[in-house]
Amino acid sequence: MDSLLYCAMGSVRSMSQKKDEQMSGGAEFHRKIAVECFNKTWDFLDKKSRNQDEDVQMLLASHTSRYHWGHIGNAYNFAVGDWQISRVYADLKQPALALLFAKSALDACEKNSVTDLLPSAYEGMARAYATANNTEEAKRYLDMARRQLELVKDEEDRKVYAQQIDETEALLKK
Repeated sequence: MDSLLYCAMGSVRSMSQKKDEQMSGGAEFHRKIAVECFNKTWDFLDKKSRNQDEDVQMLLASHTSRYHWGHIGNAYNFAVGDWQISRVYADLKQPALALLFAKSALDACEKNSVTDLLPSAYEGMARAYATANNTEEAKRYLDMARRQLELVKDEEDRKVYAQQIDETEALLKK
């Protein structure tokens, strides 16, 4: 819990603190917190069941991670961060917010030619639509994700994206 508190509190910084950090290793600080909160979010997502407090902590961790990537990251980091936030909102049955962040992840990929993440971005859109019970759009984006998956060169990435796509497809069968 202490690392999560540090994770969330790390995002509250004044403009002068931000400037000081940039001059004295702030990039390392932002990266450390972004990664720590990203991983903490996955710990929560991977739990079989969570209580309300854990849901709140998961949500805070995902936003905190994205906030810190916003200071030092690039389009790839922004897309992954927004995708993860979308995933959290989908898991919390908040379709409008899931869709908002899934669209942001997809936009980051498309506007910055981050084609390696497109299967995941399309899967995020599909999951958000599945959460909204819009089966038609969910299936459309799953089809796009599967087509894009064929273009992924890295075998490990392809496996991860295929698993995401399969999980989202399973949501449609429930």
